[in-house]
Amino acid sequence: MEKISSQNAPEAIGPYSQAIVANPFLFVSGQIPLTPKGELIATSIREQTEQVFKNIQGILKEKGLTLKDVVKVTVFMKDLGEFQEMNEVYAQFFQDHKPARSTVEVSRLPKDVKIEIECIALIR
Repeated sequence: MEKISSQNAPEAIGPYSQAIVANPFLFVSGQIPLTPKGELIATSIREQTEQVFKNIQGILKEKGLTLKDVVKVTVFMKDLGEFQEMNEVYAQFFQDHKPARSTVEVSRLPKDVKIEIECIALIR
């Protein structure tokens, strides 16, 4: 296994890696709306979702991948009442690519953010 670390995403805030390669897949750990400098984006679900996807893109880039290489996404949300807004941002990032996805509501997320997203990408 290969540990992936990108300066284009926040450092892991616990005993885990930003991502791990287990060929032929890249497993991206759950990303929350922290900037690469570790600053929390504590605003709307739209802005938090955008920051999460920027982090994911930064990690994918370390292996020469893009969102088009993502095969599975898991979205954890504090309030599914904000699903439509999250889904609009999600659609902007994935455009025509439609990976498998699960979305679940949870009672609490790290740093009390509104969203956390993890994904699996195929390394070609």
